[in-house]
Amino acid sequence: MTKLTIRPAVPADAGQIVEFIRALAVYEKLEHEVQASEADLARDLFGAEPKVFCEIAEWEGEPVGFALWFYTYSTFQGRHGIWLEDIYVDPELRGQGIGKALLVHLAQRCVKEELGRFEWWVLDWNEPSIAFYKSQGGVMQDEWTKVRVDGEALSKLGQL
Repeated sequence: MTKLTIRPAVPADAGQIVEFIRALAVYEKLEHEVQASEADLARDLFGAEPKVFCEIAEWEGEPVGFALWFYTYSTFQGRHGIWLEDIYVDPELRGQGIGKALLVHLAQRCVKEELGRFEWWVLDWNEPSIAFYKSQGGVMQDEWTKVRVDGEALSKLGQL
């Protein structure tokens, strides 16, 4: 019997996905930033035209992790790619190959769909994850600086 399965998320998973997001935020010391609700995820993952997607990792039939992703586009490559927004595995099951299986699953999608890139962020202090991603062929892109506009600044910038 296979202990691990990976499947697309379904509407009934929305609450579990929020729990995973909160657990990830605690690990990343960012729990104060979590605003996403079950209703938000239900709308965005399972609405009429979803623009974000989620895979659920199950260990012996129980959800133990997730990967939330969406398509990107590279003008330089002239191809779509996948952006992995979040990946999380319950701490007690880390080391069982679940995180790697989620990455492999999405990499296989990239290959099958002839996508050009598979990318994500990792916090610069998260040495265990950095080492893991490097062991999977990940290359750190230190020459780029993230830019964000949100909250009041976004409202001001987008003022009509």
